[in-house]
Amino acid sequence: MNTSDISILKDFQSESKALIQTLIQILEDCEGDFGKVKSLEKYGQTVDRIMGGAKSMQNALESASPFIQSVGDYAAVCKAVGYKASQIKDNEQFYDICVALLLDATEVLQDLVEHLFDEDQKSLKSFINQAFLERLKWVSNIFGAEYRASVQVQTEASPKMNQAEIDELIKKLGLD
Repeated sequence: MNTSDISILKDFQSESKALIQTLIQILEDCEGDFGKVKSLEKYGQTVDRIMGGAKSMQNALESASPFIQSVGDYAAVCKAVGYKASQIKDNEQFYDICVALLLDATEVLQDLVEHLFDEDQKSLKSFINQAFLERLKWVSNIFGAEYRASVQVQTEASPKMNQAEIDELIKKLGLD
């Protein structure tokens, strides 16, 4: 990896670490407080910045590791769950499950970002345990088509991430 690429990745890592602290704060504020369900949209917007940065780096850096793609794809899953959870109505128990899942997911994202420069980067599977994966699949299966997976856009063409797309991301990450 050339010096310029290393510098860019270090900046990404530093910015991502700061964003992850914001994510954790959002989730800790939401924990046990169903009245803050809409705050999960801010979670989605914030994790989207990590996702976008990782995807941009993957495209821009000559020597980008495939691991950076995993960071971007994993952040996309977090984003989808965050946005969908921000729309939960009249189901406080499911909201609490989603917040707990997002806390666990954000800790994994933190580990992924922390290990960007490891010489022998492990596969994504080594960061995620089977129980977490099963909870993620269960939660994503509960969300119906009425839950959007992105920022609310006031047009007919607002993009939605359906269950098949979430499943495809999980498969792409090698976690199926």
